[in-house]
Amino acid sequence: MTDAKSIVVTGGAGFIGVNAAAHYAKQDYDVIVLDNLSRKGSENNLIWLKERYEIVFEHVDIRDSKKIDDAINKYRPDIVLHLAGQVAVTTSVRNPREDFETNALGSFNVLEAVREYSPESVYINASTNKVYGKMADVPVHEAETRYEYSHGFNGVDASRPIDLVSPYGCSKGAADLYTIDYHRIYGLNTVTLRQSCIYGPRQCGIEDQGWVAWFAIAAILNHPITIYGDGKQVRDILHIDDLLSAYDAVIAHADTMAGKAFNIGGGMSKTLSLQELIDYLQGTLRKKLVVSYQPARPGDQKIYVTDIESAVSTLSWSPKIDVFEGIESLLDWIVKNKNLFSTA
Repeated sequence: MTDAKSIVVTGGAGFIGVNAAAHYAKQDYDVIVLDNLSRKGSENNLIWLKERYEIVFEHVDIRDSKKIDDAINKYRPDIVLHLAGQVAVTTSVRNPREDFETNALGSFNVLEAVREYSPESVYINASTNKVYGKMADVPVHEAETRYEYSHGFNGVDASRPIDLVSPYGCSKGAADLYTIDYHRIYGLNTVTLRQSCIYGPRQCGIEDQGWVAWFAIAAILNHPITIYGDGKQVRDILHIDDLLSAYDAVIAHADTMAGKAFNIGGGMSKTLSLQELIDYLQGTLRKKLVVSYQPARPGDQKIYVTDIESAVSTLSWSPKIDVFEGIESLLDWIVKNKNLFSTA
């Protein structure tokens, strides 16, 4: 290791992780990637990363507390970017124990390793908007192609009480609260970011997770698309480059960010319904997609839009990339890398 700043990226061969690892390598950080390579596409991501940057890779599963302890003790990084986890609600319902052991216990293992061996590290936890549950109290009305908030509701900010629905929501919520509490109790430099829908290159989206990428991949490869619900569900979406700039902002303001939670997403100006994305893909690709509909999934929100004002004012951060410009760049990447999706 050099005298440069160092960053450990757990889940560093996943979609967000590989982009983050490349981002910080380009900034001359010493980058240490921890990953168990269980996610589809992670081995290809790791090959891509190692071909371009000088990074260190450790084959580590966050459920293995001894290996996590050893890695954090070995590198004692300036920053720990905790991205590893089980990422799909549907998977958590099928296998809640694995979901708990990965997201709740695994995150606890990383926090404990930092507390024991690297308490000066800035620790950023990638949480999720799913910690807010269905938000049934927020009035919603149905428009032509989407659901919309009623009565001037401007999105969800981090002051909203969490409401954990689904095993995934519970496990990520536990990790989220532990992250905050390890600042309060142990004085660690911890921040939790409740992220909305992230998309961009090197995302091997699947039906259960990463819907923007999955729709785009399926459209290009002529796979059928199943929509769960009526397709009017709305999310704010955030390009990976804008998320990375949010991580930069947290690091830059680390001395005053400890113990805080922020909602990070595209905000009101960067929203999309499932049906609107289907319509856009059909128009852009000039083809009719094969789309079928199934009942809505349990716990699914009709609309979730992030109120990003706290992040904007506190972190001096805001998303820059236009929704359709970002999707166009994703489509371009998929076309150039069709070989990665041959069994998608």
